[in-house]
Amino acid sequence: QLQLVESGGGWVQPGGSLRLSCAASGSTFNSYTIGWIRQAPGKEREGVSLINSGDDTPYYADSVKGRFTISRDNAKNTVYLQMNSLKPEDTGVYYCAAKFGWIIGGLIRPELYNYRGQGTQVTVSS
Repeated sequence: QLQLVESGGGWVQPGGSLRLSCAASGSTFNSYTIGWIRQAPGKEREGVSLINSGDDTPYYADSVKGRFTISRDNAKNTVYLQMNSLKPEDTGVYYCAAKFGWIIGGLIRPELYNYRGQGTQVTVSS
């Protein structure tokens, strides 16, 4: 069992930055691939980024490449998502999610994760 708690969301103007954190407890954290999923108003959930178990390989959706950076600190059981050059279309609820084991080939569908946090709201507007 794994518990995930997100933090760091908020309101920011276009072009600004936010850093999301995902703190995990309850199991062997470094055995899990950790991802960030977001859901914009009226839209389906989409995978934004993930960091692979074992080798820490990062993957990103095309819409955030070059602007977002995912990282993990296994000693602190925490994954971070640094979001720069934010755009209004980045607005949504951001969820941290975990899947046991490692991933081949890139982002996975949101429904394939085993665990998910409660989410943190990110609003980008002027």
